[in-house]
Amino acid sequence: MTKPLSPQKEYYSESEAARYLNISMAHLYMLLDEYVFNDGTGRPGNLTFRETDLVLLGFWSRSQENPKVIRMPKRN
Repeated sequence: MTKPLSPQKEYYSESEAARYLNISMAHLYMLLDEYVFNDGTGRPGNLTFRETDLVLLGFWSRSQENPKVIRMPKRN
């Protein structure tokens, strides 16, 4: 390999992230509220995402209960 892989963009807006993941904005917000901003603080506005964030959000979006995957407990 002669040159490293690089993402298409450095940052993605909320709407770009939803389009990239092929999900609605409401579903994106639900994922963020369930898995990221679940410690009692509100979700900030105008978030930006890196490609690695999109990988994780995509996993959460498509994941189903699987006994072979250890999931992080939800903070309540």
